Amino acid sequence: MAQKHFVLVHGAAHGAWSWFKIPPLLEAGGHKVTTLDMSASGINKKDIDEVHTFHDYNLPLLEFMNSLPPGEKVILVGHSLGGLNISLASEKFPHKVSVSVFLGAIMPDTVHSPSYAIDQYAERTPGEYWMDTQFYVSSGKEILVFGHQNLATKLYQLCSPEDIALGKMLVRPSSMFREDLSKQEKLTEDGFGSVKRVYIVIAKHDLAVLEEFQYWQIENTGVSEIKVIKQADHMAMLSSPHEVSQCLLEIANDYH
Repeated sequence: MAQKHFVLVHGAAHGAWSWFKIPPLLEAGGHKVTTLDMSASGINKKDIDEVHTFHDYNLPLLEFMNSLPPGEKVILVGHSLGGLNISLASEKFPHKVSVSVFLGAIMPDTVHSPSYAIDQYAERTPGEYWMDTQFYVSSGKEILVFGHQNLATKLYQLCSPEDIALGKMLVRPSSMFREDLSKQEKLTEDGFGSVKRVYIVIAKHDLAVLEEFQYWQIENTGVSEIKVIKQADHMAMLSSPHEVSQCLLEIANDYH
């Protein structure tokens, strides 16, 4: 199998650290892996109050894509909110993406503003889901701070105690940038729409982005292929890393 280059993008409040089990498995298959911290995430030095737009938040990925040498293509993998990051990168650099992979992720379309999928997610997620997670407005945007109870029971419920402890220590305040995204231009068929998409559904145990909503997005936007992971929680890369990496290795083999 020819070497492929995976770029792994984390979800809201998380960082490159959340992928730590995956690179060794992909590298063992002969592939190259890059994990990135978005702005105000992981060990990125910015504070969420300094990040005013989704574009600002996504800059580390956009700068990375811009730095790729001519002719090099990558496999973009977005988890959760990271689906929006890879979608906007695909819009700007479609010629540099062999396939975009959505792992239990938010996936926009080319009909509505980029905020539409998040708005639908917010409408379909009952308030009690958030438990001890806190929301407040700062610098013109809504900030979320995941509560430890919410993390342990809704995102990491199938993870090891060590993974849960890691999450509690390393998650940071974040935002979904809904208001900013509602003002952005729609993604285009020539950009985002021209890139092949694979959706990895995290089935019945994903309590954060429910299976029903994942399939709604697939029907709304359309994909080239659907893969299903059955024994993982929302943090599938932690709770079921071998299943996730197997899906990614199959995708690397099938998309060029």
